[in-house]
Amino acid sequence: MNRTKGKAVIISGPSGTGKGTVIRKLLENRPDFVFSVSATTRKPRQGETDGVEYLFIPKSQFEKMITNDEFLEYAGYVGEYYGTPSSPVKECIDSGVTVILDIEVQGAKQVMEKMPEAISIFIVAPDMQELEKRLRGRGTDSEEKLLARLERARLELEEKKHYNHIVVNDSAKRAAEEILEIITRKD
Repeated sequence: MNRTKGKAVIISGPSGTGKGTVIRKLLENRPDFVFSVSATTRKPRQGETDGVEYLFIPKSQFEKMITNDEFLEYAGYVGEYYGTPSSPVKECIDSGVTVILDIEVQGAKQVMEKMPEAISIFIVAPDMQELEKRLRGRGTDSEEKLLARLERARLELEEKKHYNHIVVNDSAKRAAEEILEIITRKD
């Protein structure tokens, strides 16, 4: 039995900074890391699979899980809920596995309070113009929702000072390599 505890790695950043792409690159290099699948009440985007990118659940079920204290963290974001179910994360860490958590800043604060040993990494785009270009390039949001995401990004950028590390995603491969170095140098 593995008696070494795993690590919790919090990865946050504004919508459009490429967190998902960087995380996929990171996991390609380290198959011994696992991605914590968050739950959300938003609808799946094209190509997303329930249980892979997110657990897509109805708002009523999410609210019951909140009541039952089944989340390590949760938050509302542009009209939807996002959260990290507690049990899978704790089981992985206890078994010696490193868990990558893709969570927004409100949730990250909750995890940092509950798990001060977690490694926290904030991903940023090179600048706001690039962030807007990436968000528009998705083609998934109305103009109103896109502007809400940009305003939220400005507010979230103020929170980066609370993280252990800040990584600029100017290249997903390079950013993933930098994150891997951060995680492994703490071994």
